[in-house]
Amino acid sequence: MAGRAAAVRRCHHWCASTWQRGGGATNSHDEHRESQPGKPGEKEPDIRFTLANERTFLAWNRTALALVVAGLGIVQLLPPFPRVPWGRHVLGIPLIALGAIVSVTAYLEWRRTQTAMRRSEPVPQSVLPRILVGTITGVAALSAVVLLVSAVR
Repeated sequence: MAGRAAAVRRCHHWCASTWQRGGGATNSHDEHRESQPGKPGEKEPDIRFTLANERTFLAWNRTALALVVAGLGIVQLLPPFPRVPWGRHVLGIPLIALGAIVSVTAYLEWRRTQTAMRRSEPVPQSVLPRILVGTITGVAALSAVVLLVSAVR
């Protein structure tokens, strides 16, 4: 980890000095990327893209955490639905499961994107928006059913 931090400092120092000399920011990182030892054809990506990829990963994990907390809140804190004792669990458990799925998928996508950047390949499209849309739509439909069953009985 210390070696990585030193490399980042050298990178920032080199870029800052290039900028001050009038070299501009265009492709300044391309000239001093180091190849990964033992991985032919892979180069260290521009630190800005690496950090952007990490921020995206962390944002998806915040979403995952919010889903888990929402699911726990529904199961533990929401008053029971009249005449539908299973309603809280039907709504909360899918949110908790979705939070776990989003967290694991976010890591896999972070790694896949990082690999693509190292190989100078196009960044793969994320599956997370489709997972979220499908599951949240399902939970919304389930919520409507639970509320209707609760009101009709």
